[in-house]
Amino acid sequence: MMTDPIADMLTRIRNASRVHKKEVIVPFSKIKKTIAEILAQSGYLERIEVTADTKPALIITLKYHGRTPAINSLDRVSKPGHRRYVKSTELGKVLNGMGTAILSTPRGVMTDADAKANKVGGELLCEVF
Repeated sequence: MMTDPIADMLTRIRNASRVHKKEVIVPFSKIKKTIAEILAQSGYLERIEVTADTKPALIITLKYHGRTPAINSLDRVSKPGHRRYVKSTELGKVLNGMGTAILSTPRGVMTDADAKANKVGGELLCEVF
């Protein structure tokens, strides 16, 4: 069985926000850190920290508006068994522009708006709103 570390991180964030937890701890990887940074810059997460242990981890602080989580939906689009690649011209709007898609491109991991601006496509990792 093939595991998907990005899907695991997204599931941990989704589950923690549903039960109103303040923080989530996720095993560290560069791509997970980059995805978490994009989510924080987009206003879906409060902040992220990296622990300096022998096994580094990401400590993700979730964001809430009152008692409502900032993240309503967090979906993995491209999966290990079914990769989904899009061109910059094929990028649609997530929830009529209210949401954000995160792509892995040859120029790094970025949002759908950045990918359109740089005219670069890539693997559609996830969508959030």
